[in-house]
Amino acid sequence: MSNEQETAHVLDTLKDPRTIRVRSQAILERVKQDKSAYFSLDPEKMTSTASFVIEVIKDNYPNLDIPYHSRWRHFEAGGINRIKKMLQQLNTLSAEEQGKILYELVIISVFLDAGAGQYWHYKEPETGTEYSRSEGLALASLSLYQEGVFSTLPTEPLRVDSERLLTFNEDELRHGFQVSSENPLDGLSGRVALLNRLGALIQKDEHHFGKENRLGNFYTYISSLAANNRLTAPQIFHEVLNTFNEIWPTRLSFHGAPLGDVWQYNALKTNDPGSEYIPFHKLSQWLTYSLIEPLEQAGITVTHLEELTGLPEYRNGGLLIDCGVLQIKNKEILEKAMPPDSEMIVEWRALTITLLDELAALIRKKLQKNAHELPLAKILQGGTWEAGRRIAKQKRPQGTPPIQIISDGTVF
Repeated sequence: MSNEQETAHVLDTLKDPRTIRVRSQAILERVKQDKSAYFSLDPEKMTSTASFVIEVIKDNYPNLDIPYHSRWRHFEAGGINRIKKMLQQLNTLSAEEQGKILYELVIISVFLDAGAGQYWHYKEPETGTEYSRSEGLALASLSLYQEGVFSTLPTEPLRVDSERLLTFNEDELRHGFQVSSENPLDGLSGRVALLNRLGALIQKDEHHFGKENRLGNFYTYISSLAANNRLTAPQIFHEVLNTFNEIWPTRLSFHGAPLGDVWQYNALKTNDPGSEYIPFHKLSQWLTYSLIEPLEQAGITVTHLEELTGLPEYRNGGLLIDCGVLQIKNKEILEKAMPPDSEMIVEWRALTITLLDELAALIRKKLQKNAHELPLAKILQGGTWEAGRRIAKQKRPQGTPPIQIISDGTVF
């Protein structure tokens, strides 16, 4: 195999959602064999954890009519359907233009969605209500978009142009997100740099963003891939990975190709090239989940959602620790923030993916539902993410996760 072929093979493997599960499972097996320096497993706690998640699901969705886990839910914070209200004002626009607007809003919002930190909050001007963390970030990004901050055309505020993203700066984000010394936001400069790189990408990628260098043209591109009004979730995921990969900060690379949310775990290294790399692609999967609903609203059916994984972030992972499924061997680790490339964080994220699958199977069994009726995307929403947040608030006053992660604004 030539170098080029080897590189292509490794990159394809790391972009395959099946690899995420396979390599995460290998890490779980190591933990079961007591080969981890950080975690042990208490499988007997899975049943009570599943019961707790079901309790949360029934609180939130008593009739089990659960939507997908996606960025759209955060725009509904406080029980207000802000997107429905926005679309009612846009009903004179074509379905295509509405799709472009929805894609721009949600892509920008997801890229600004890394953990905000425990001190930041956002006061919604219309309601005067304060929101923090994911909901606060969603509403702040919605407000920025609706104000036309990302558009170069005063007559068309609801658009995202490359030219505007390239000049977007920290002062603008600080102002839009109400950041101050009393209201600090984690990873401020990382978020701005991400949007600047997105601008550079849109400017040079006519294939996905058209001659007008507009982010919304990604909607036109994705919807054009549908055959008989059908698309698969892995198709969308691969397009997201291949289109946006270069906007992420350079971390690991393989023969010069940046890998994105992929991390080194040497215990799995064999003679196979790239065997030590563990892919997660958390934000790309979160974005994929969030790109599905506008397509469905346009009459496109998206299938094979089950091939995407649970999201390896601190709410789902925190649930497993706080419920006792994952036991931390050395409690001193909890006293300091860990970088995302540390072996412990890589293990925690991998275990989260595998154990979410096991938890989902238990939840379905208890609720007498199959995977089609209750897919993982709905269990995450119902679900594990909210349960992780709820138990964190019970255990720690600020609702912080059990393990602190150093955030640069681009991973979590």
